Amino acid sequence: MNAPAPKVSFVSLGCPKALVDSERIITQLRAQGYELTKKHDGADVVIVNTCGFLDSAKAESLEAIGQAMAENGKVIVTGCMGAEPEQIRDRFPKVLAITGPQAYESVVSAVHEAAAPAHDPFVDLVPEHGVKLTPRHYAYLKISEGCNNRCSFCIIPKLRGDLVSRPAGEVLREAERLVRSGVKEILVISQDTSAYGIDVRYRPSPWQDREVRTRFYDLARELGEMGAWIRLHYVYPYPHVDEVIPLMAEGKVLPYLDIPFQHASPAVLKAMRRPAHQEKTLERLRGWREVCPDLAIRSTFIVGFPGETDEDFEMLLGWLEEAKLERVGCFRYEPVKGAPANDLAEPVPPEVKEERWHRFMRIQREVSARLLRNKVGKRLPVIIDEAGATVAKGRSKYDAPEIDGTVHVTSRRPVRSGDIVTVKIEHSEAYDLYGVAV
Repeated sequence: MNAPAPKVSFVSLGCPKALVDSERIITQLRAQGYELTKKHDGADVVIVNTCGFLDSAKAESLEAIGQAMAENGKVIVTGCMGAEPEQIRDRFPKVLAITGPQAYESVVSAVHEAAAPAHDPFVDLVPEHGVKLTPRHYAYLKISEGCNNRCSFCIIPKLRGDLVSRPAGEVLREAERLVRSGVKEILVISQDTSAYGIDVRYRPSPWQDREVRTRFYDLARELGEMGAWIRLHYVYPYPHVDEVIPLMAEGKVLPYLDIPFQHASPAVLKAMRRPAHQEKTLERLRGWREVCPDLAIRSTFIVGFPGETDEDFEMLLGWLEEAKLERVGCFRYEPVKGAPANDLAEPVPPEVKEERWHRFMRIQREVSARLLRNKVGKRLPVIIDEAGATVAKGRSKYDAPEIDGTVHVTSRRPVRSGDIVTVKIEHSEAYDLYGVAV
């Protein structure tokens, strides 16, 4: 009689890039006959993929490890927090193993030691596109690891290393497998998507009957031919980003750019050591919108950065009102252990940070509400994320999953998760739209 398949419980924390790491580990384990279980209790081993970017994220990771230790006891820790293992060992000396990010083989080896596979690997147990932790209709496509930037508030290069770009042909083959499996939206991610290929000097690689350069524009162009929604995330506003905007105007790539501006004050941007901060950003935005009037920009900002003055903050608010960004998130500055920003200047008092955050979000809420009112009466394609008896939830081309707004869709006919339907917008709120499937 065959031995039962060993069971693995998995906790994935942090950003979409970490989620892709989790998918790769799980795909490998499933190929080797392991089963996944949602409960720690009864699993042969628990894997916790941690986030170590912010202190709050570290606290969440430590809490997850503690819960796994309490409910199971056999725990393997991986991810960004694993790059500094002493802080985990100090709290949980009995964890089985600790590995850093992207250490897939080390994680799998640790699982083997804790619970040997029941039989030889059978790759056909796993779908061609691997195991995905997202819904079937969208998937993240990670095009590189690491980052060459040295932003003063960030320790990602310390945790994940310098930029390492995947060959364009390899990325395109993965995208092709995803589309073939039914994925309708591909979200392109990395630490710095627009720096793709710099480390390999844009070296070409084979794809179908031709060579494709490992370069941001070339990759976007080829992805745009696959018949899926292509959404670009974590794009820095380097000059060559201009080349991609016509692809959006042509409908090849979604008219959506996720650009982490972080601030608008030159003094703060200089202190942050932000790449491309010297660019005349508002002028660039105007130029992009002339080429692609439909373009939606999402961004994130930090308020309360060490040394941020009232003048810096007022400059940010003025910039925000002028830029009219469609989707915006804002974070209160949080010190990260080992980040140079902590020693740049006196910290902004917590109550000032809080007041600035509320003012920022109040202004952006008004900007968003005005922009969404302009969508009323229009017909938009909407991808359905969550079906309902009479009202479904979906997203327009201007909304990424988890972080942006929702389109609430009333429909007389059944709609399923993953369907792309045309919706006439009848009502708007600050962040969401409401309409009827036509």
